[in-house]
Order: sequence, then C-alpha cells, then structure tokens
Amino acid sequence: MEIKKTIEKIPGGMMVVPLFLGTLVNTIWPGVDKFYGGFTGNYLVGTSVILFMFFFSVGTTIDLKSTGYIAKKGLSLLIFKVLLAGLLGVIINHFLPRSGVQGGLFAGFSVLAVIASFNETNGGLYMALMTTLGREEDAAGFPFISIESGPFMTMVTMGVAGIAAFPWQSLVSTLIPFVLGITLGSLDHEFRKMFKPIVPAMVPFFAFTLGYSLNFGMIFKSGFMGIFMGFAVVLVSGTVLSFVDRVFTHSDGVAGWAASSTAGAAVAVPYAIAETNPSFASTASSATAIVATSVLVTSILIPIVTMYFEKRARAKGLPIVPEKYKNQFQEAKNR
Repeated sequence: MEIKKTIEKIPGGMMVVPLFLGTLVNTIWPGVDKFYGGFTGNYLVGTSVILFMFFFSVGTTIDLKSTGYIAKKGLSLLIFKVLLAGLLGVIINHFLPRSGVQGGLFAGFSVLAVIASFNETNGGLYMALMTTLGREEDAAGFPFISIESGPFMTMVTMGVAGIAAFPWQSLVSTLIPFVLGITLGSLDHEFRKMFKPIVPAMVPFFAFTLGYSLNFGMIFKSGFMGIFMGFAVVLVSGTVLSFVDRVFTHSDGVAGWAASSTAGAAVAVPYAIAETNPSFASTASSATAIVATSVLVTSILIPIVTMYFEKRARAKGLPIVPEKYKNQFQEAKNR
C-alpha cells in the first residue's frame, strides 16, 4: 500500500491530512485525551513538547554565519505583517463602532477580530512547511516571526501597549530550543547530521496535535464571517508578504505565503485585550470564534497555497536564496 505517496499527492499532504484527522478526532470525541490519558492522552495535548523538540532539531541545522540573511528574512515578514494588521485596523476603525457589526451576514466583524486574525503568524505551520520543503534558510527566520506570538504585538498594533507588560518570558521561552540547537549544531556538526533527518519526520506528529486543538464546530459558531476572515487573511497577507519577500530578500516569495496564516495563540488574544481594555469586552466572544475559525481555515489553506507557489517558483527558476548567499549556505550544509 502506497499510503505515504498517496498523501503526498495532496498539496502539503503531510501537514494537511494529519491536521484534518486531529480536528476530526477532537470534533467527534473532544475528551479522548482525558479518556485514555497516559502516553496517548498526553500526546494529543502535547503540542508544546513536540514543538520544543521540533525547533531544537531545526536549530541544529542552522549555521550562525547565515544570521544576516535570516534576520532580514524574519524581520521583514514580521514588520510588514504587523503593519498590515495595523493599517487594516485603522481603516476599519474609521467605519465601524468598537462593538462591531451586531447582526446579519457580517455579524461579529470588528476591529478586534480583524487585527487578532491578521497580526500573528502560525509559527509551527510556517516551520513545518519550510522544513518539509527543505528551505532551512527560510525556516531559520522563525525566531523573529515568533515575536508576534501572544497579545503583546496586538496591543502594540492597537495602540494600547502601555497598559500591558511585555511578555519577554514567552519570547525567551520560544528562543531557548533554537539557541540550544544552534549552539550544539555549531559546536559539533555531528549533532547537525543526527537531528536533521528528524525534522520532516516530526511534521505529521505536530500537525495532528495542532488539529486536535481545533474543532469543526468553530466554523458553525462563527458562521460566514469566520470563514471569510480565514480566506481574507490568506489572500491579503499572502499577497503582501510574498511581495515583501521578493523585494526585500530577493527570494521567490514562497516564505511570504507560508507566513500569512493566523496563529493558534491568536485565539486567546481577544479576551486578553478585553481584560486590559474593557471597551473591547462586548466583541471579545464573537472575535474569539472568528479568530478560531480563521486559524482552522488558514491551517488548511496555507499548506495548499504554499505548495502551489513553491511548485510555480521552481518551474520559473526563481531563487530560494539570493545568489550572493548561495555559496555561504551551501558550505554550511556541506559541513
């Protein structure tokens, strides 16, 4: 039986299929992790542990000499994603009351829902796609993109950063596995050879646990608006970030599409914002449902879209890494 080959015929199949199965399991039997407990139950809710191992393994493949290009890649995607969310927020804020749309087809549409959906990238999804495609240089930009995680950057984008403490512990926590991996991989290249094959093998495990954190019921709860938001995030963010990737890093734009999702952590943002600024309390519930659906929709669409543009870029002969960096990265891979 050629199960693996069949799955790989689906764009981003090794990410999409486990993700779908995880969501299906949580939809049909949401308490299965508590029912079984032990190894199986802990695995289903063990996304953070898997990500630690995943990011550590990726870190061992990173060469410190390539940090200039990596920083440029990661920071450009970070800055323009945040700027885009802020711009959309400012525009919408001029036309809608803070309470957002209360009824009709666009019920729940608010500035909070838009900024929370657009502001954060699903770093795990980005990493999984880039490593599955063997784009280690793009994957290495994740530490910079991870700065978006949590409510802090959303608060900054909304102009209320002064009422919230900077979650530096979360940022440092995200960087620790990378730093450990980079350090060991740089000190002893045998670690690089040891952990590099693990990276693609862990993608389906991570994807399933991510899927288990979602639920198809989210789509029905948020209705049309949640699905619309997910498609809008992919189309608008993907177009902008792909353009930025091509113009600022002179790459093929594929990383821009991979970075245009909504992060799972964004689901917690509306209520976090409402706690620090009560004027958003009336929209927190509807915004949460919309963001959750956007996470689900973008998690499914982004692998498909990214794989399509990757295939298109290879057919056109577009560079993954600019010519002036190619030798540098090739030497690092050969070591």
